Amino acid sequence: MKALARQAVLVVAAVSTTVAVVACGTDARRSVDGPRAPRIGVLLPDAVTARWETRDRPLLENRIRELCGTCRIEHANARNDVALQQEQMDSLITKGVDAILLVAVDAKSLGPSVRKAHQAGIPVIAYDRLADGPISGYVSFDGEEVGREQGRALLTAMGDRAHDGRIVMMNGDLSDPNAVAFKRGALSVLRGRVRIARSYDTEQWSPEAANKNMSAAISALGADAIDGVYAANDGLAGASISALKANKVRPLPPVTGQDAELAAVRRIVAGDQYMTVYKPFGPEAAAGGALAVAAVRGDSIARAATDTVRTSDGRTVPAVMLTPVPVTVSGIKDTLVKRGAYTVRQICTPQLRAACRRAGLT
Repeated sequence: MKALARQAVLVVAAVSTTVAVVACGTDARRSVDGPRAPRIGVLLPDAVTARWETRDRPLLENRIRELCGTCRIEHANARNDVALQQEQMDSLITKGVDAILLVAVDAKSLGPSVRKAHQAGIPVIAYDRLADGPISGYVSFDGEEVGREQGRALLTAMGDRAHDGRIVMMNGDLSDPNAVAFKRGALSVLRGRVRIARSYDTEQWSPEAANKNMSAAISALGADAIDGVYAANDGLAGASISALKANKVRPLPPVTGQDAELAAVRRIVAGDQYMTVYKPFGPEAAAGGALAVAAVRGDSIARAATDTVRTSDGRTVPAVMLTPVPVTVSGIKDTLVKRGAYTVRQICTPQLRAACRRAGLT
């Protein structure tokens, strides 16, 4: 492994719904001390999706520092630019960091960079998205189950209209393996139970592209002929809803989402969006930080993992796979508020006071 590896193990303990690692304290059997502080690269994919910089980054950084007070974090955001993320990987490899936690902009395009890191003795932990190449570990949610939850919720919302109704699918960027899993999971529920009138794969998860595609679907199908919208995440959901409103679609059809962004939660309260999928960022970041610190120490990453996953090249690597939680308006209080994702005050703007009362958010 790397020269910074020392002689000890991480103590694995259950935390919330996953497994976390307790280390870098007085009970740790080894410390990461040496001529220089160990360094962990944290590479995020974009600033379009709110979660990366506002939720995942601070949670990851806090977890890494909690487990390893001497660790230094080298953070960069690729701004949805594959070439830029490749340069960021090259820079971290040149600097000789001790581990890289990667959310790949494009899984296949980053494969050569992952191989380069592997050849340099730098373990790469794929976070949220399964990257190509010889990764050392993976942390994410069950993507197919996310899609299944979205599909089931959409059918529930459509009710009797589902059999003869028509839906528009606003999928994510299929260069992201998660988007492929979401779509596959959703189709496993929707096929044969509803008519898929239009299906769009949205490059770079672009809300602008989703807005244009939804407008095109409305023009082709008619403003009164869309009975439901499968949107793979909250950004695509918001853009789709904007297009529906701009084209005077009333009432709005049920629209799915994912990530439980604050704007989406407010839309659900207002009745514009039907549901989202909550993926608790805390447990994911706790597991991601634990695997990264284990990699820095040269410990067995498998001891900090609870599962395994098969990579694109057929290898089996240690993983932590978490369970997503579907949220409709009736579950906001008992799920998002109770778990500390948001406060009632954050959700309930003055314009939403009446809707919040109806939703029991008081």
